Amino acid sequence: MMARSNSHDRLRRLELLAAQLKQEGFCTIKDLALSHDVSERTIARDLQLMREQGLPIEADRGRGGGVRLDRHWGIGRLNLSYAEAVDLLISISVAEQMKSPIFLASLASIRRQLVASFSAEKRERVDRLKSRILIGETASTFVQTSVVSTNGKAVQKLHQGFLDQTNLTILYEDERSKVTTREIEAHYLLLNYPIWYVLAVDHFRGALRTFRCDRILSAELTSTRFRTLPRASFAQPLEGNVLLK
Repeated sequence: MMARSNSHDRLRRLELLAAQLKQEGFCTIKDLALSHDVSERTIARDLQLMREQGLPIEADRGRGGGVRLDRHWGIGRLNLSYAEAVDLLISISVAEQMKSPIFLASLASIRRQLVASFSAEKRERVDRLKSRILIGETASTFVQTSVVSTNGKAVQKLHQGFLDQTNLTILYEDERSKVTTREIEAHYLLLNYPIWYVLAVDHFRGALRTFRCDRILSAELTSTRFRTLPRASFAQPLEGNVLLK
């Protein structure tokens, strides 16, 4: 199982490396290693394998040089992971909710093509997950003034716990600046632009609660899984929101 996982991780890393080298121009091996959280030796082996597969990787031998894909080389068909596909579809839904006339023209077509490229299994998984992501009305001006910068690592853990339906231990700061530790089940995500909320079971309180993502100071995954509750269970936190299906 470990070998299979490592093989999958490497194949995915090779895809991302090709896209990164095509898009960003010259990149140093050190920067690539940091970006993908692997050793410089691993990146060097990956680049050699990519060359053996026929990818035209150029090297700049000058001071501070790096490597890149030939600018005239296409990287082929877009191959999104499950999480990436969901993120893209959510982004399209959010853009449509913003009702910007400049960007709406092609979004429906893009969504259809994206969904059509999925396998039947991936379409089913994406549909289930999309039903747990709710787009509401824009937040009031008063609420928007209280928005703070989100913790990137905490959001990444929240994203994973939400996708995998795994409990999270979070450090949360409420509107009175009181910080508490909670164990939550992230059942639904709600966007009242620009603020994301988590509709969750809060084991600390033994009740259903709503948490603002920008007030989550840290998050860690636990080993406990949960089953999604019906949306109707969160009727009270959702009261007053106009939601899209």
